[in-house]
Amino acid sequence: MIDSGFGKGKKGKKIIQHYKRVYLVAKRATPHLKGVSDQQSHSILLLLASSIHMASLSFIVGIIGNIISILVFTSPIGTFRRVVKKKSTESFKGLPYICTLLSTSLWSFYGLLKPGGLLIVTVNGTGAVLQFIYVTLFLIYAPKDTKVKLMKLVALLNVGCLGLVIAVTLLAIHGSLRLTVVGFLCAGLTLGMYASPLVAMRMVIRTKSVDYMPFSLSFFLFLNGGVWSVYAVLVKDLFIGVPNAIGFVLGSAQLILYAVYRRKSASQKSTEAKEEEGSAHLVRGNVEMSEYEDSSEFKTKNRSLNKGMSLPKSSVARQHSFTKILKTLSLSPYKLHHSSLADDDEDDVEKGTTHSHH
Repeated sequence: MIDSGFGKGKKGKKIIQHYKRVYLVAKRATPHLKGVSDQQSHSILLLLASSIHMASLSFIVGIIGNIISILVFTSPIGTFRRVVKKKSTESFKGLPYICTLLSTSLWSFYGLLKPGGLLIVTVNGTGAVLQFIYVTLFLIYAPKDTKVKLMKLVALLNVGCLGLVIAVTLLAIHGSLRLTVVGFLCAGLTLGMYASPLVAMRMVIRTKSVDYMPFSLSFFLFLNGGVWSVYAVLVKDLFIGVPNAIGFVLGSAQLILYAVYRRKSASQKSTEAKEEEGSAHLVRGNVEMSEYEDSSEFKTKNRSLNKGMSLPKSSVARQHSFTKILKTLSLSPYKLHHSSLADDDEDDVEKGTTHSHH
């Protein structure tokens, strides 16, 4: 049954009137349409208008899906800037890019086989080009042993497997069965690639931290799966709908996990920060205490040295007085009286200088 509510409203009535004029022209020009009743012609008009409306809506949704998917495909650009800058792949893995290259290549082939599959070709063709660049850069900067292993995988999956699928599909399979076979392969490969979100979710639950599950990737997985699921419903394509619906569910689950464990990981980080701060204060206190002890010990040594230096020593004055005694014993009374006067004058001078110093 055609939804008769489509022709309601000003916009709907204008669309019906437009296609009614087109239909009347076609009815006059085509002899076999002259026997069609007005009721049947109205149903045909509604079907035609509804089909065009659905086609335009699916095209808009497909464009949105293209934009979101291309954003997902461009997300590793930052990683490969780092790889090129450091001229090393470090601890990054090349297998995800090789598998994504195979997936986007197969989906591009599926879009070419499917009537009206232009939007499937554009998004997956762009993804295939980007993944090819990523794989090439990875092979250039990977260590020698890793490079050999990855080149074997590229030859097996991206050349051998893809070439075999295309050759068998075009040479041994005919008709609509081609689309079915390639559709099953694409859907199965896409479902297999959703193992990585499951691994990330398990890691989050086990560690109770969202550090291993970036929010942006989870959010775009959620959006990408949702938009392409809507597109699949509009174009009635199960091969696009099933894997993307599963991706939408997994993306939703990741966002829920992120909301649950984000606060826990934040509180855990704050606790760790407090512990680190406390340990830092403890270390700083120990250092200050050791410095204080060292300074106290140094001061004690200085005091002992000062005490040693302040012990009574044979001064120059005492030596001078001893010399005076010897001279006194050897002098005559007249010289003794004269020298005593001179010594008194010297003593007075010394006392004056001493007082002046004080």
